[in-house]
Amino acid sequence: MVFPVVFLKLTDWVLYQLLANSCYRAARKVRNYGFFLRNQTPRSSSQQLAASLFPSATHCDVGNNIRSSQTLVCDIHGVLLRAKTFFPYFMLLAFEAGGILRAFLLLLSCSFLWVLDYELKLRVMIFISFCGLRKKDIESVGRAVLPKFYLENLNLQAYEVWSKTSSRVVFTSIPRVMVEGFLKEYMAVDDVVGTELHTVGNRFTGLLSSSGLLVKHKALKAYFGDKKPDVGLGSSSLHDHHFISLCKEAYVVHKEDGRNNQSCLMPRDKYPKPLIFHDGRLAFLPTPFATLCMFLWLPFGIVLAIFRILVGICLPYRLAIFWGSLSGVQLTFQGCFPSSNSEQKKGVLYVCTHRTLLDPVFLSTALCKPLTAVTYSLSKMSEIIAPIKTVRLTRDRKQDGETMKKLLSEGDLVVCPEGTTCREPYLLRFSSLFAELADEIVPVAMNAHVSMFYGTTASGLKWLDPIFFLMNPRPSYHVQILGKVPPEFTCAGGRSSFEVANYIQRKLADALGFECTTFTRRDKYLMLAGNEGIVRENKRN
Repeated sequence: MVFPVVFLKLTDWVLYQLLANSCYRAARKVRNYGFFLRNQTPRSSSQQLAASLFPSATHCDVGNNIRSSQTLVCDIHGVLLRAKTFFPYFMLLAFEAGGILRAFLLLLSCSFLWVLDYELKLRVMIFISFCGLRKKDIESVGRAVLPKFYLENLNLQAYEVWSKTSSRVVFTSIPRVMVEGFLKEYMAVDDVVGTELHTVGNRFTGLLSSSGLLVKHKALKAYFGDKKPDVGLGSSSLHDHHFISLCKEAYVVHKEDGRNNQSCLMPRDKYPKPLIFHDGRLAFLPTPFATLCMFLWLPFGIVLAIFRILVGICLPYRLAIFWGSLSGVQLTFQGCFPSSNSEQKKGVLYVCTHRTLLDPVFLSTALCKPLTAVTYSLSKMSEIIAPIKTVRLTRDRKQDGETMKKLLSEGDLVVCPEGTTCREPYLLRFSSLFAELADEIVPVAMNAHVSMFYGTTASGLKWLDPIFFLMNPRPSYHVQILGKVPPEFTCAGGRSSFEVANYIQRKLADALGFECTTFTRRDKYLMLAGNEGIVRENKRN
Protein backbone atom coordinates (compact mmCIF):
# COMPACT_ATOMS: atom_id res chain seq x y z
CA MET A 1 0.00 0.00 0.00
CA VAL A 2 2.93 2.35 0.56
CA PHE A 3 4.19 2.35 -3.04
CA PRO A 4 0.86 3.20 -4.76
CA VAL A 5 0.25 6.12 -2.39
CA VAL A 6 3.72 7.52 -2.94
CA PHE A 7 3.49 6.95 -6.71
CA LEU A 8 0.15 8.77 -7.01
CA LYS A 9 1.39 11.73 -4.95
CA LEU A 10 4.58 11.90 -6.99
CA THR A 11 2.67 11.79 -10.28
CA ASP A 12 0.38 14.60 -9.15
CA TRP A 13 3.33 16.70 -8.06
CA VAL A 14 5.28 16.16 -11.30
CA LEU A 15 2.34 16.89 -13.61
CA TYR A 16 0.79 19.88 -11.90
CA GLN A 17 3.74 21.52 -10.17
CA LEU A 18 7.04 20.55 -11.71
CA LEU A 19 6.08 20.53 -15.41
CA ALA A 20 3.51 23.31 -15.47
CA ASN A 21 5.13 25.78 -13.11
CA SER A 22 8.78 25.12 -13.88
CA CYS A 23 8.37 25.49 -17.66
CA TYR A 24 7.01 29.00 -17.22
CA ARG A 25 9.67 29.91 -14.65
CA ALA A 26 12.44 28.44 -16.80
CA ALA A 27 11.31 30.48 -19.80
CA ARG A 28 11.18 33.63 -17.70
CA LYS A 29 14.63 32.91 -16.25
CA VAL A 30 16.15 32.35 -19.71
CA ARG A 31 14.49 35.53 -20.99
CA ASN A 32 15.84 37.57 -18.11
CA TYR A 33 19.31 36.04 -18.25
CA GLY A 34 20.36 38.27 -21.16
CA PHE A 35 18.96 41.32 -19.39
CA PHE A 36 21.01 40.61 -16.27
CA LEU A 37 24.15 40.10 -18.37
CA ARG A 38 23.66 43.48 -20.01
CA ASN A 39 22.92 45.23 -16.73
CA GLN A 40 25.30 43.37 -14.45
CA THR A 41 26.44 45.39 -11.40
CA PRO A 42 28.70 44.53 -8.46
CA ARG A 43 25.66 44.05 -6.25
CA SER A 44 22.09 43.18 -7.21
CA SER A 45 19.23 45.54 -6.53
CA SER A 46 17.89 43.33 -3.76
CA GLN A 47 21.25 43.41 -2.01
CA GLN A 48 21.40 47.20 -2.37
CA LEU A 49 17.95 47.39 -0.85
CA ALA A 50 19.02 45.17 2.02
CA ALA A 51 22.09 47.30 2.63
CA SER A 52 19.98 50.45 2.74
CA LEU A 53 17.24 49.00 4.98
CA PHE A 54 19.29 46.89 7.40
CA PRO A 55 22.87 47.28 8.62
CA SER A 56 25.46 44.57 8.14
CA ALA A 57 26.02 42.02 10.89
CA THR A 58 29.51 43.46 11.29
CA HIS A 59 27.91 46.64 12.70
CA CYS A 60 26.10 44.79 15.49
CA ASP A 61 27.39 45.79 18.92
CA VAL A 62 28.40 42.38 20.28
CA GLY A 63 30.02 43.96 23.34
CA ASN A 64 26.71 45.19 24.66
CA ASN A 65 25.88 43.40 27.93
CA ILE A 66 22.17 43.63 27.12
CA ARG A 67 22.71 40.93 24.46
CA SER A 68 23.08 38.30 27.17
CA SER A 69 19.34 38.48 27.88
CA GLN A 70 18.10 38.83 24.30
CA THR A 71 16.48 36.38 21.88
CA LEU A 72 17.91 35.91 18.38
CA VAL A 73 16.23 34.39 15.33
CA CYS A 74 17.90 33.45 12.05
CA ASP A 75 18.23 30.84 9.32
CA ILE A 76 21.10 28.38 9.03
CA HIS A 77 21.22 28.59 5.23
CA GLY A 78 22.83 31.80 4.02
CA VAL A 79 23.31 33.19 7.54
CA LEU A 80 25.06 30.81 9.93
CA LEU A 81 26.68 28.96 7.01
CA ARG A 82 28.89 30.63 4.42
CA ALA A 83 27.96 28.16 1.66
CA LYS A 84 25.79 29.77 -1.01
CA THR A 85 23.94 26.52 -1.77
CA PHE A 86 22.73 23.61 0.33
CA PHE A 87 23.38 21.07 -2.44
CA PRO A 88 26.59 19.66 -0.83
CA TYR A 89 24.72 18.76 2.35
CA PHE A 90 22.00 16.97 0.40
CA MET A 91 24.77 15.14 -1.47
CA LEU A 92 26.36 14.08 1.83
CA LEU A 93 22.98 12.79 2.97
CA ALA A 94 22.34 10.95 -0.31
CA PHE A 95 25.81 9.36 -0.39
CA GLU A 96 26.16 8.39 3.27
CA ALA A 97 22.56 7.28 3.94
CA GLY A 98 21.37 6.26 0.47
CA GLY A 99 24.47 4.97 -1.30
CA ILE A 100 26.46 5.77 -4.40
CA LEU A 101 23.61 5.29 -6.91
CA ARG A 102 21.39 7.79 -5.12
CA ALA A 103 24.30 10.24 -4.98
CA PHE A 104 24.84 9.82 -8.73
CA LEU A 105 21.14 10.48 -9.38
CA LEU A 106 21.34 13.67 -7.33
CA LEU A 107 24.39 14.75 -9.33
CA LEU A 108 22.49 14.17 -12.59
CA SER A 109 19.70 16.43 -11.32
CA CYS A 110 22.12 19.37 -11.48
CA SER A 111 21.51 19.40 -15.24
CA PHE A 112 18.04 20.89 -14.71
CA LEU A 113 18.08 22.25 -11.15
CA TRP A 114 19.45 25.60 -12.36
CA VAL A 115 16.22 26.38 -14.26
CA LEU A 116 14.02 25.82 -11.21
CA ASP A 117 13.13 28.38 -8.59
CA TYR A 118 14.26 27.94 -4.99
CA GLU A 119 11.17 26.07 -3.82
CA LEU A 120 11.07 23.54 -6.65
CA LYS A 121 14.83 23.05 -6.46
CA LEU A 122 14.53 22.25 -2.78
CA ARG A 123 11.63 19.85 -3.37
CA VAL A 124 13.60 17.92 -6.01
CA MET A 125 16.69 17.60 -3.81
CA ILE A 126 14.55 16.50 -0.86
CA PHE A 127 12.79 13.84 -2.92
CA ILE A 128 15.98 12.35 -4.38
CA SER A 129 17.84 12.44 -1.06
CA PHE A 130 15.08 11.19 1.26
CA CYS A 131 12.74 8.91 -0.71
CA GLY A 132 12.66 5.43 0.84
CA LEU A 133 15.30 6.03 3.52
CA ARG A 134 14.78 5.02 7.15
CA LYS A 135 14.41 7.66 9.83
CA LYS A 136 17.28 6.27 11.91
CA ASP A 137 19.67 6.41 8.94
CA ILE A 138 18.86 10.06 8.28
CA GLU A 139 19.16 10.92 11.96
CA SER A 140 22.51 9.13 12.11
CA VAL A 141 23.89 11.19 9.23
CA GLY A 142 22.54 14.38 10.78
CA ARG A 143 24.23 13.52 14.06
CA ALA A 144 27.54 11.95 12.94
CA VAL A 145 28.37 13.22 9.43
CA LEU A 146 26.95 16.68 8.73
CA PRO A 147 28.23 18.53 11.85
CA LYS A 148 31.85 18.42 10.61
CA PHE A 149 30.94 20.17 7.37
CA TYR A 150 28.60 22.63 9.10
CA LEU A 151 31.37 23.64 11.52
CA GLU A 152 33.88 24.12 8.70
CA ASN A 153 31.45 26.47 6.93
CA LEU A 154 30.25 28.53 9.89
CA ASN A 155 30.23 32.28 9.35
CA LEU A 156 32.36 33.77 12.11
CA GLN A 157 30.71 37.20 11.96
CA ALA A 158 27.22 35.70 12.27
CA TYR A 159 28.37 33.39 15.06
CA GLU A 160 29.80 36.27 17.09
CA VAL A 161 26.34 37.86 17.17
CA TRP A 162 24.74 34.48 17.81
CA SER A 163 26.98 33.62 20.76
CA LYS A 164 26.23 36.84 22.67
CA THR A 165 22.50 36.16 22.98
CA SER A 166 20.90 33.91 25.58
CA SER A 167 18.02 32.46 23.58
CA ARG A 168 18.19 31.36 19.94
CA VAL A 169 15.58 30.01 17.57
CA VAL A 170 16.31 28.91 14.01
CA PHE A 171 13.67 29.13 11.28
CA THR A 172 14.61 27.39 8.04
CA SER A 173 13.04 25.92 4.93
CA ILE A 174 15.65 23.15 5.04
CA PRO A 175 14.27 19.85 6.43
CA ARG A 176 14.45 20.05 10.22
CA VAL A 177 15.93 16.55 10.50
CA MET A 178 19.03 17.69 8.57
CA VAL A 179 20.00 20.52 10.91
CA GLU A 180 18.40 19.96 14.31
CA GLY A 181 21.03 17.52 15.61
CA PHE A 182 23.88 19.89 14.80
CA LEU A 183 22.16 23.03 16.09
CA LYS A 184 21.23 21.48 19.42
CA GLU A 185 24.50 19.58 19.99
CA TYR A 186 27.00 22.21 18.86
CA MET A 187 25.18 25.56 18.69
CA ALA A 188 23.07 25.37 21.87
CA VAL A 189 19.92 26.40 20.02
CA ASP A 190 16.69 26.53 22.00
CA ASP A 191 14.41 25.42 19.20
CA VAL A 192 14.49 24.59 15.50
CA VAL A 193 11.49 25.28 13.27
CA GLY A 194 12.01 23.75 9.84
CA THR A 195 10.28 21.99 6.99
CA GLU A 196 8.66 18.73 8.05
CA LEU A 197 8.71 15.69 5.74
CA HIS A 198 6.06 13.06 5.05
CA THR A 199 6.71 9.57 6.37
CA VAL A 200 5.08 6.16 6.04
CA GLY A 201 6.01 3.90 8.92
CA ASN A 202 9.68 4.46 9.68
CA ARG A 203 10.62 5.63 6.19
CA PHE A 204 10.55 8.95 4.39
CA THR A 205 8.55 9.25 1.19
CA GLY A 206 10.58 12.17 -0.10
CA LEU A 207 7.54 14.45 -0.08
CA LEU A 208 6.74 17.35 2.21
CA SER A 209 4.23 17.06 5.01
CA SER A 210 0.81 18.69 4.74
CA SER A 211 2.24 21.96 6.08
CA GLY A 212 4.46 22.27 3.00
CA LEU A 213 7.69 24.20 2.72
CA LEU A 214 8.22 26.43 5.73
CA VAL A 215 7.65 30.16 5.19
CA LYS A 216 9.89 31.88 7.72
CA HIS A 217 7.99 35.05 8.47
CA LYS A 218 4.72 33.14 8.91
CA ALA A 219 6.40 30.59 11.16
CA LEU A 220 7.94 33.39 13.24
CA LYS A 221 4.53 35.00 13.79
CA ALA A 222 3.01 31.67 14.75
CA TYR A 223 5.87 30.91 17.15
CA PHE A 224 6.17 34.27 18.95
CA GLY A 225 2.65 35.63 18.46
CA ASP A 226 2.49 39.36 19.22
CA LYS A 227 5.91 39.35 20.86
CA LYS A 228 8.84 40.52 18.78
CA PRO A 229 12.25 38.78 18.98
CA ASP A 230 15.10 41.08 19.98
CA VAL A 231 17.57 40.37 17.16
CA GLY A 232 17.07 39.01 13.68
CA LEU A 233 19.84 37.86 11.34
CA GLY A 234 19.05 37.38 7.68
CA SER A 235 20.62 37.13 4.27
CA SER A 236 20.46 39.80 1.58
CA SER A 237 17.57 38.06 -0.22
CA LEU A 238 14.17 39.70 -0.39
CA HIS A 239 12.61 36.64 1.30
CA ASP A 240 14.55 37.42 4.46
CA HIS A 241 13.57 41.11 4.51
CA HIS A 242 10.05 40.37 5.70
CA PHE A 243 11.41 37.81 8.18
CA ILE A 244 13.93 40.04 9.96
CA SER A 245 11.68 43.11 9.75
CA LEU A 246 9.51 41.44 12.41
CA CYS A 247 12.37 41.78 14.94
CA LYS A 248 13.33 44.75 17.12
CA GLU A 249 16.81 44.80 15.59
CA ALA A 250 17.70 43.41 12.18
CA TYR A 251 21.08 42.74 10.58
CA VAL A 252 22.09 41.33 7.21
CA VAL A 253 24.83 38.83 6.40
CA HIS A 254 25.96 39.57 2.85
CA LYS A 255 26.91 36.71 0.54
CA GLU A 256 30.04 38.52 -0.63
CA ASP A 257 31.28 38.79 2.94
CA GLY A 258 30.77 35.10 3.62
CA ARG A 259 32.57 33.89 0.49
CA ASN A 260 35.50 36.24 0.11
CA ASN A 261 36.15 37.85 3.46
CA GLN A 262 38.77 35.95 5.47
CA SER A 263 37.34 37.42 8.66
CA CYS A 264 34.24 35.23 8.16
CA LEU A 265 36.19 31.99 8.26
CA MET A 266 35.72 30.06 11.50
CA PRO A 267 39.05 28.81 12.91
CA ARG A 268 39.05 25.46 14.68
CA ASP A 269 39.96 26.96 18.05
CA LYS A 270 36.78 29.05 17.95
CA TYR A 271 34.38 26.20 17.26
CA PRO A 272 31.42 26.38 19.67
CA LYS A 273 32.28 22.81 20.70
CA PRO A 274 35.36 20.72 19.86
CA LEU A 275 34.88 18.36 16.94
CA ILE A 276 36.39 15.07 18.11
CA PHE A 277 34.25 12.37 16.51
CA HIS A 278 32.56 12.26 13.12
CA ASP A 279 31.65 9.56 10.62
CA GLY A 280 31.07 9.14 6.91
CA ARG A 281 33.29 8.27 3.96
CA LEU A 282 33.58 11.60 2.13
CA ALA A 283 36.50 13.76 3.24
CA PHE A 284 35.58 16.77 1.08
CA LEU A 285 32.59 19.08 0.71
CA PRO A 286 30.74 17.54 -2.28
CA THR A 287 29.92 20.53 -4.44
CA PRO A 288 28.61 19.59 -7.90
CA PHE A 289 32.06 19.95 -9.50
CA ALA A 290 33.86 18.10 -6.69
CA THR A 291 31.27 15.30 -6.81
CA LEU A 292 31.69 14.99 -10.58
CA CYS A 293 35.46 14.69 -10.10
CA MET A 294 34.88 11.95 -7.51
CA PHE A 295 32.71 9.88 -9.84
CA LEU A 296 35.22 10.29 -12.67
CA TRP A 297 37.99 9.14 -10.32
CA LEU A 298 36.13 6.12 -8.87
CA PRO A 299 37.00 3.55 -11.61
CA PHE A 300 40.67 4.54 -11.48
CA GLY A 301 40.60 4.61 -7.67
CA ILE A 302 39.27 1.05 -7.40
CA VAL A 303 41.93 -0.30 -9.78
CA LEU A 304 44.61 1.72 -7.98
CA ALA A 305 43.52 0.40 -4.56
CA ILE A 306 43.73 -3.20 -5.80
CA PHE A 307 47.19 -2.53 -7.24
CA ARG A 308 48.40 -0.97 -3.98
CA ILE A 309 47.06 -3.92 -1.96
CA LEU A 310 48.86 -6.41 -4.21
CA VAL A 311 52.07 -4.40 -3.95
CA GLY A 312 51.87 -4.49 -0.15
CA ILE A 313 51.14 -8.22 -0.03
CA CYS A 314 53.46 -9.59 -2.72
CA LEU A 315 56.57 -7.40 -2.86
CA PRO A 316 59.47 -7.06 -0.39
CA TYR A 317 59.50 -3.96 1.77
CA ARG A 318 61.91 -1.89 -0.32
CA LEU A 319 60.10 -2.64 -3.57
CA ALA A 320 56.72 -2.06 -1.90
CA ILE A 321 57.85 1.40 -0.79
CA PHE A 322 59.16 2.18 -4.30
CA TRP A 323 56.08 1.04 -6.20
CA GLY A 324 53.77 2.47 -3.57
CA SER A 325 55.35 5.90 -3.94
CA LEU A 326 55.04 5.65 -7.73
CA SER A 327 51.32 4.96 -7.31
CA GLY A 328 50.88 8.07 -5.14
CA VAL A 329 51.19 6.71 -1.58
CA GLN A 330 53.35 9.04 0.51
CA LEU A 331 55.20 7.50 3.46
CA THR A 332 57.40 9.74 5.61
CA PHE A 333 59.56 8.32 8.36
CA GLN A 334 61.25 10.09 11.27
CA GLY A 335 63.28 8.79 14.15
CA CYS A 336 65.79 5.96 14.54
CA PHE A 337 65.36 2.22 14.35
CA PRO A 338 65.09 0.88 17.91
CA SER A 339 67.61 -1.75 18.92
CA SER A 340 66.36 -4.75 20.87
CA ASN A 341 67.98 -5.79 24.12
CA SER A 342 69.81 -9.06 23.50
CA GLU A 343 69.65 -9.93 27.19
CA GLN A 344 65.86 -10.09 27.13
CA LYS A 345 63.91 -12.79 25.36
CA LYS A 346 60.90 -10.55 24.81
CA GLY A 347 60.31 -8.53 21.67
CA VAL A 348 59.84 -4.78 21.45
CA LEU A 349 56.36 -3.39 22.14
CA TYR A 350 55.43 -0.60 19.72
CA VAL A 351 52.69 1.67 21.09
CA CYS A 352 51.02 3.59 18.25
CA THR A 353 48.41 6.26 17.82
CA HIS A 354 45.44 4.84 15.92
CA ARG A 355 44.42 6.59 12.71
CA THR A 356 43.36 3.68 10.45
CA LEU A 357 43.51 -0.12 10.40
CA LEU A 358 46.66 0.20 8.30
CA ASP A 359 48.75 1.70 11.12
CA PRO A 360 50.65 -1.56 11.88
CA VAL A 361 51.13 -2.22 8.15
CA PHE A 362 52.77 1.14 7.49
CA LEU A 363 54.91 0.81 10.62
CA SER A 364 56.08 -2.62 9.49
CA THR A 365 56.84 -1.22 6.03
CA ALA A 366 58.73 1.77 7.44
CA LEU A 367 60.84 -0.50 9.65
CA CYS A 368 61.24 -3.08 6.85
CA LYS A 369 60.59 -5.89 9.30
CA PRO A 370 57.63 -8.19 10.06
CA LEU A 371 55.51 -7.28 13.06
CA THR A 372 52.49 -8.77 14.80
CA ALA A 373 49.47 -6.54 15.43
CA VAL A 374 46.68 -7.03 17.97
CA THR A 375 43.26 -5.48 17.55
CA TYR A 376 39.79 -5.70 19.05
CA SER A 377 37.64 -5.87 15.92
CA LEU A 378 38.98 -7.02 12.58
CA SER A 379 36.99 -8.17 9.56
CA LYS A 380 37.85 -11.31 7.64
CA MET A 381 38.68 -9.23 4.56
CA SER A 382 41.16 -7.12 6.53
CA GLU A 383 42.80 -10.29 7.83
CA ILE A 384 43.10 -11.68 4.31
CA ILE A 385 44.69 -8.60 2.74
CA ALA A 386 46.92 -7.79 5.73
CA PRO A 387 50.60 -8.44 4.84
CA ILE A 388 51.43 -8.92 8.55
CA LYS A 389 50.18 -11.27 11.25
CA THR A 390 47.06 -10.00 13.04
CA VAL A 391 45.56 -11.37 16.26
CA ARG A 392 42.14 -10.51 17.71
CA LEU A 393 41.67 -9.58 21.34
CA THR A 394 38.61 -10.61 23.36
CA ARG A 395 38.15 -7.63 25.74
CA ASP A 396 38.83 -9.98 28.64
CA ARG A 397 41.74 -8.26 30.38
CA LYS A 398 43.32 -11.43 31.78
CA GLN A 399 43.01 -13.43 28.57
CA ASP A 400 44.21 -10.54 26.40
CA GLY A 401 47.20 -10.02 28.68
CA GLU A 402 48.22 -13.67 28.34
CA THR A 403 47.81 -13.49 24.55
CA MET A 404 49.99 -10.40 24.25
CA LYS A 405 52.68 -11.88 26.55
CA LYS A 406 52.86 -14.94 24.34
CA LEU A 407 53.13 -12.83 21.19
CA LEU A 408 55.89 -10.70 22.75
CA SER A 409 57.88 -13.83 23.52
CA GLU A 410 57.75 -14.68 19.82
CA GLY A 411 58.78 -11.26 18.47
CA ASP A 412 57.95 -7.58 18.16
CA LEU A 413 54.35 -6.52 18.77
CA VAL A 414 52.24 -3.50 17.72
CA VAL A 415 49.40 -2.25 19.91
CA CYS A 416 47.08 0.74 19.59
CA PRO A 417 45.92 1.41 23.18
CA GLU A 418 43.22 3.90 22.12
CA GLY A 419 41.17 0.89 21.03
CA THR A 420 39.62 2.74 18.09
CA THR A 421 40.52 5.30 15.45
CA CYS A 422 40.14 9.06 15.70
CA ARG A 423 40.25 11.33 12.64
CA GLU A 424 40.74 14.66 14.35
CA PRO A 425 43.87 15.95 16.19
CA TYR A 426 42.95 14.31 19.48
CA LEU A 427 44.14 11.22 21.31
CA LEU A 428 41.64 9.05 23.16
CA ARG A 429 42.34 7.57 26.57
CA PHE A 430 45.03 4.89 26.52
CA SER A 431 44.32 1.46 27.96
CA SER A 432 46.96 0.63 30.57
CA LEU A 433 47.17 -3.10 29.83
CA PHE A 434 50.19 -2.81 27.53
CA ALA A 435 52.27 -1.11 30.24
CA GLU A 436 52.07 -4.23 32.42
CA LEU A 437 53.46 -6.54 29.74
CA ALA A 438 56.80 -5.12 28.62
CA ASP A 439 59.69 -2.98 29.77
CA GLU A 440 60.92 -2.18 26.25
CA ILE A 441 58.22 0.18 25.03
CA VAL A 442 58.66 2.30 21.90
CA PRO A 443 56.03 5.03 21.29
CA VAL A 444 55.24 5.64 17.60
CA ALA A 445 53.43 8.81 16.52
CA MET A 446 51.38 8.00 13.42
CA ASN A 447 49.17 10.28 11.38
CA ALA A 448 47.32 9.82 8.10
CA HIS A 449 45.96 12.33 5.58
CA VAL A 450 43.38 11.80 2.84
CA SER A 451 41.73 14.10 0.32
CA MET A 452 38.70 12.17 -0.95
CA PHE A 453 37.69 9.18 1.22
CA TYR A 454 38.10 8.40 4.90
CA GLY A 455 39.56 4.97 5.63
CA THR A 456 37.58 4.55 8.86
CA THR A 457 33.93 4.15 9.78
CA ALA A 458 31.83 3.62 12.88
CA SER A 459 28.54 2.62 11.26
CA GLY A 460 29.58 1.40 7.81
CA LEU A 461 31.29 -1.74 6.50
CA LYS A 462 34.65 -2.02 8.21
CA TRP A 463 36.09 -4.44 5.67
CA LEU A 464 36.03 -1.58 3.16
CA ASP A 465 38.17 0.69 5.36
CA PRO A 466 41.58 -0.19 3.83
CA ILE A 467 40.12 -0.11 0.31
CA PHE A 468 38.62 3.36 0.77
CA PHE A 469 41.89 4.66 2.21
CA LEU A 470 43.90 3.29 -0.72
CA MET A 471 41.38 4.69 -3.24
CA ASN A 472 42.53 8.21 -2.43
CA PRO A 473 44.63 9.85 -5.16
CA ARG A 474 47.55 10.62 -2.82
CA PRO A 475 47.07 9.12 0.65
CA SER A 476 49.90 9.87 3.07
CA TYR A 477 51.22 8.35 6.27
CA HIS A 478 53.59 9.93 8.76
CA VAL A 479 55.53 7.56 11.03
CA GLN A 480 57.66 9.02 13.81
CA ILE A 481 59.48 6.74 16.25
CA LEU A 482 60.12 8.60 19.50
CA GLY A 483 62.63 6.21 21.04
CA LYS A 484 62.29 3.81 23.94
CA VAL A 485 60.55 4.87 27.12
CA PRO A 486 63.20 5.49 29.85
CA PRO A 487 63.29 2.66 32.44
CA GLU A 488 62.30 5.02 35.24
CA PHE A 489 58.96 5.69 33.45
CA THR A 490 58.01 2.02 33.13
CA CYS A 491 56.33 -0.34 35.56
CA ALA A 492 59.75 -1.89 36.22
CA GLY A 493 60.89 1.54 37.39
CA GLY A 494 58.13 1.76 40.00
CA ARG A 495 55.45 3.52 37.96
CA SER A 496 51.87 2.29 37.87
CA SER A 497 50.45 1.09 34.56
CA PHE A 498 48.12 4.12 34.46
CA GLU A 499 51.02 6.53 34.91
CA VAL A 500 52.95 4.83 32.11
CA ALA A 501 49.93 4.96 29.77
CA ASN A 502 49.28 8.65 30.51
CA TYR A 503 52.98 9.50 30.08
CA ILE A 504 53.14 7.86 26.65
CA GLN A 505 49.83 9.48 25.60
CA ARG A 506 51.25 12.93 26.42
CA LYS A 507 54.52 12.21 24.59
CA LEU A 508 52.69 11.14 21.45
CA ALA A 509 50.27 14.08 21.62
CA ASP A 510 53.17 16.54 21.92
CA ALA A 511 54.95 14.95 18.94
CA LEU A 512 51.88 15.26 16.71
CA GLY A 513 50.56 18.55 18.07
CA PHE A 514 47.40 16.75 19.22
CA GLU A 515 45.34 17.17 22.37
CA CYS A 516 44.83 14.44 24.97
CA THR A 517 41.27 13.48 25.96
CA THR A 518 39.63 11.02 28.33
CA PHE A 519 37.18 9.76 25.72
CA THR A 520 37.09 6.02 25.04
CA ARG A 521 36.02 3.67 22.28
CA ARG A 522 32.64 3.30 23.97
CA ASP A 523 32.09 7.09 23.93
CA LYS A 524 32.85 7.23 20.22
CA TYR A 525 30.48 4.47 19.17
CA LEU A 526 27.66 5.61 21.42
CA MET A 527 27.82 9.03 19.80
CA LEU A 528 28.29 7.99 16.17
CA ALA A 529 26.58 4.62 15.85
CA GLY A 530 24.34 4.32 18.90
CA ASN A 531 26.11 1.19 20.14
CA GLU A 532 29.22 0.28 22.14
CA GLY A 533 31.28 -0.76 19.14
CA ILE A 534 31.32 -4.46 19.99
CA VAL A 535 31.15 -6.92 17.13
CA ARG A 536 28.73 -9.73 18.05
CA GLU A 537 29.93 -12.36 15.61
CA ASN A 538 29.44 -15.39 17.87
CA LYS A 539 25.73 -14.84 18.51
CA ARG A 540 23.61 -17.09 16.32
CA ASN A 541 20.31 -17.11 18.11
